[in-house]
Amino acid sequence: MENESPPAGHSGRTISWRARIALALFLVVVIVIMAVTNAMLMQRYTEPTRNRAELRLALFGANIVSELQLNSIVPQLLARDQELIGALNSDDFSTSTLRLMSFLDEISAQGLVLLDEDGRIVAATNRNRLGENHRQSRYFIEAQRSNGTVFSVIPRETGGFSFVYSRRIDFQGSLIGVIMVEADLAKFERSWAGISDALLVKDSEGRIILSTEPLWRGLTEDQAVARETPSSAIERALYATTDWTTEVDGYLEGEAVMRVGSRIPFRGWQVVSYTSYQSVREQVNGVLALEIMGFAILLALAFYALSRKTMLRLSVFQRESADLRALNERLQREIAERERMEKNLEVAEQTIAQSQKLAALGEMSAAVAHELNQPLAAMKTYLAGAQLLLKRARPDEALASFSRIDDLIGRMGAITRQLKSYARTGGDGFTPVNVGDALASSLSMMEPQLRQRRVRITRALPERPVMVMADRVRLEQVMINLLKNALDATANVEDAKIDILLSAGETATLTVRDNGEGIQDLDALFEPFYTTKQPGDGTGLGLAISSGIIADLGGRLTARNAEAGGAVFEVQLPILSDEIEAAE
Repeated sequence: MENESPPAGHSGRTISWRARIALALFLVVVIVIMAVTNAMLMQRYTEPTRNRAELRLALFGANIVSELQLNSIVPQLLARDQELIGALNSDDFSTSTLRLMSFLDEISAQGLVLLDEDGRIVAATNRNRLGENHRQSRYFIEAQRSNGTVFSVIPRETGGFSFVYSRRIDFQGSLIGVIMVEADLAKFERSWAGISDALLVKDSEGRIILSTEPLWRGLTEDQAVARETPSSAIERALYATTDWTTEVDGYLEGEAVMRVGSRIPFRGWQVVSYTSYQSVREQVNGVLALEIMGFAILLALAFYALSRKTMLRLSVFQRESADLRALNERLQREIAERERMEKNLEVAEQTIAQSQKLAALGEMSAAVAHELNQPLAAMKTYLAGAQLLLKRARPDEALASFSRIDDLIGRMGAITRQLKSYARTGGDGFTPVNVGDALASSLSMMEPQLRQRRVRITRALPERPVMVMADRVRLEQVMINLLKNALDATANVEDAKIDILLSAGETATLTVRDNGEGIQDLDALFEPFYTTKQPGDGTGLGLAISSGIIADLGGRLTARNAEAGGAVFEVQLPILSDEIEAAE
């Protein structure tokens, strides 16, 4: 069915080019407005979030400083406790641990430890630590060297840090021990677990000592953020596009965050928070959604106005297209009638072709007789040789002649089967055939005739096998016909010569060249019953049959006169490559 074309005077488009330009400009304006709105709202809503984060950090910093200051007084008081001093002098620590535990109930420290002058723990609120030696510990060594309270941050083997205040205990001007107070700053980490922000506290060296992320402890801030930041620039760009944020301080777990830092008035410490833009994004998205809804309403009104105009055009187009459909229906009926007539004509042509083929069977009978002459002549020669060999008592060699006769009988049967296959519409299946082997077999068939004639035969064959898809018997039949014609053409030539060339390129090419008299009428050469031989020497069907065989094999048989005299016959067949052969 032909495609219906729009009526004359209409472009066939439902939206004009002016409407398309207006729609494109509208979309550009919408994108610009939404981008500007997003930037303004992000800046507006980000500032309160940043202020809240700064206020929260100031509160956290104040709590940490308060806790540290509270614990810093304890070592100074305990260093003057007479019971602890008496225990260190008398080496009687039976009640020291209980006394430290009583102090722990009054302060918010994580633990109290009393060490003797050799660094051995003699009393502790954690009884499991009794007997430990901390002579090489930094807080013990620094406490010995200092007259005041020493603060130390000590990494734990299990992870995290201990925050320790230590002070030496003197008696009559001599060192008798060290009192150690471990501040409980881990409680702040536990209190931070309920907030969504990522918090960290780092010391003056930039090392993270407290954090909501346990894996960050001991790292620098840059190292900690790098663990959570996408490694690929493409991923970072995708995150930035998704968040629509104008300023991104970093990415944590694939989400853009805002960094806020504050100094703690204690040994150069800092507290830092990373706040996500999720709450800001939700507020901005609410406003953008209202804008998008308004633009969608405007766009719907514009499309409604355009559709009214389009409907008027469509009604006219529908009336005209109805006439075109009626015309197409008539054309379809005519096309169907013509196709039916063509099918009938094709059936008639096939019937006529088959009739002509059957009518040519009579001519093929003469062709079969022509083809059987070769093996019959060879059989006669082999029989004569076998009789002579039997007379000379050489039966083994005679059996070889009989075996060749058996092969020739099989070939004659294959030739007669071709007469049946000619009457059918299809042929037998093809198999891979080595053209060089088929040529050798054909020359073996022609051996009796070649012995009777003094003909110099030269062969040029490639090193690799030349493979084609063919019926080997029919292909050998063509080769024998070409060789027989070459022998007949050189019958009156003193220095008879036949050149056989096999080459493989895009096609498999077999060339048979003789130095005979050449071909007089090239146009009628392949017509049935055309021959230049004497009456009784040939039927004129050999080349006609050979041309038909090669055509059935998908190739072609050509002939020409050589420049130096003689005839050249060339057989070209589709070559069978390694890939095609493997597929077969």
